[in-house]
Amino acid sequence: MQPIKRLANGLAALASSEHYLYSPSDLRVLLADLSDQAFKTLLTRAVSAGVLQRVCRGIYLYPQTSVPQGLVLHHAAARLRADAFNYLSLESVLSEAGVISQVPLNWITVMSSGRSSIIPCAQWGSIEFVHTARTPDAVAPALQYDVRCHLWRASVMQALQDMRATRRTTLELVDWTAAKEFGV
Repeated sequence: MQPIKRLANGLAALASSEHYLYSPSDLRVLLADLSDQAFKTLLTRAVSAGVLQRVCRGIYLYPQTSVPQGLVLHHAAARLRADAFNYLSLESVLSEAGVISQVPLNWITVMSSGRSSIIPCAQWGSIEFVHTARTPDAVAPALQYDVRCHLWRASVMQALQDMRATRRTTLELVDWTAAKEFGV
């Protein structure tokens, strides 16, 4: 059987609405017999053929599954920085809480123990990782795990503290009357 067909069959058997994003190392297991160069070529061909969609460098989406609406960026962020301490914060949290009027479309902001960077994710938008030197213990009381997003989520108060600490220019958009409802 051709490698691209083996890849498609393997993904069809494994994929679900919870498991639709894959790293090259995840996919490599399905085609362990291919050389590294042949595997890289196969990934390119799989994207061209529509078997996979490239979300960003190192993350591929299997489009034959029912992808959760609006969560691809969140799930990709969790996969990209699985080895770092990460949590949703800044404009993403404040916008959802109604504390800032600006709604970031196709953009999420994630505080990370890793380096700061903006990761473009094709038609899904962008992930902005903002470095924090704070330890998990220091912010744990202000975090809650969001099962849907597969990420920790900051409280409104923590998101405002992160805005100040990172000197975000969007701090001027904060509706302080709405923020007071959250105990700020």
